[in-house]
Amino acid sequence: MEAANDGRVAVQLSSVTRHYQMGASVIRAVDDISLAIARGEFVALLGASGSGKSTLLNLIAGLDRPTSGAIVVNGRDLSAMASEELARYRRETVGMIFQSFNLVASMSLAENVELPMRFAETPKDGRAERIRQALERVHLGGRLHHRPSELSGGEQQRGAIARALVNNPTLLLADEPTGNLDSRTGNEIMELLREVNASGVTVVMVTHEQALADKYAQRAIHMADGKLVEQAEVRQ
Repeated sequence: MEAANDGRVAVQLSSVTRHYQMGASVIRAVDDISLAIARGEFVALLGASGSGKSTLLNLIAGLDRPTSGAIVVNGRDLSAMASEELARYRRETVGMIFQSFNLVASMSLAENVELPMRFAETPKDGRAERIRQALERVHLGGRLHHRPSELSGGEQQRGAIARALVNNPTLLLADEPTGNLDSRTGNEIMELLREVNASGVTVVMVTHEQALADKYAQRAIHMADGKLVEQAEVRQ
């Protein structure tokens, strides 16, 4: 499923649409968007609720398929992938972070971080060291055996970031990663995402906070009614 692609481009969207049928109405969640995101770039997607930014993120993640158009990631067209290949793409190429953390309450932090490796059928003998490294990377090396209920909101989100990074993705997608956190803790999470980006990982973050985009992203892309309405380089 190879597609022509500039090696400097991580994500290329060409005339991407995602429409939903609601009775007699058509909801144009994403409406004819073309966009290129460079390797190693930190991009913020901004817009009001219902603007289409989370739908666009889910399309890039391979969690949803476009109604039309092409999404090429690292030279591979997602829309041309069979379901099994798309699942492998989600396991091996993409890491995802959500506003609600999405940690499994009955599992320890180490077990939560291990989940992507279990899905990827990573050999068991190498998992413990990768879990330790991932949690140390987010400054949670001493919390391996704690359950989510024993962690603060910021610690849970850092654990979710460790889980997203444990399979060494080249693309990190974050959907309102600071939405459930106070401002100080949110800034700590953003500094961590900046460190991840500085290591070479491409980051695409959905947010409604212009201040976060201005401080941390290299480019801010504004959406409204499913369309890309404005984009600008951020001067930091």
